[in-house]
Amino acid sequence: MFNINLIVMKKLSIALFAVLFIAVAFLYFLQFRGNSKSKNSGAAGAATEAPSQGIVYVDIDTVIFNLELFKDKRDEFMVKQKNAEAELNSKGAQYDKGVKDYQDKVNKGLITRATAAQMEQGLYQQQQELVSLREKLSTNLAEEEQVMNRQVLEYITKFMEENKSQYNYQFIFGKSFGGPVLYSNSSLDLTRQLLFALNKKYQSEKK
Repeated sequence: MFNINLIVMKKLSIALFAVLFIAVAFLYFLQFRGNSKSKNSGAAGAATEAPSQGIVYVDIDTVIFNLELFKDKRDEFMVKQKNAEAELNSKGAQYDKGVKDYQDKVNKGLITRATAAQMEQGLYQQQQELVSLREKLSTNLAEEEQVMNRQVLEYITKFMEENKSQYNYQFIFGKSFGGPVLYSNSSLDLTRQLLFALNKKYQSEKK
């Protein structure tokens, strides 16, 4: 009866991720400019050679949707969303049943006006409780979504901070579809290295 569509999981706040990612990445990497061009082995397996201009980019869409941490959290969120929808649909079905029962008894003259008034009052209260429940569940899921987004972003930025000594870049741009970066040279793409390192770290933590 009711459907909670607070988040389209296939396009999970990519704009927010991109903006926050770029902002935090600038704060971290503007401080750590290096002149070395030799390859370094990262603690998490992310090694790369710094280009002379010290600028690279990361495809945020690719990182987020292929990050195992995000996939696990998305699955957890979907379970919570389905449970919320099931609870709301169950309450809605009970309300519909009560309305049909009331209408049937009134049409057949099986109850007095006083009893009908009591039933109406009960149905009205049930309806208000249903509306309140829907708002509560929607609010809770919206908060869950925001927390999940922040947790994923925090995981990425914390990883960059912990492994900053392995990189020699002035800037790391966050690229996403429809974002401000319209063109990027593929030789400056750090996406695969970052994603590999993040997933390797997460897999070791899960074990």
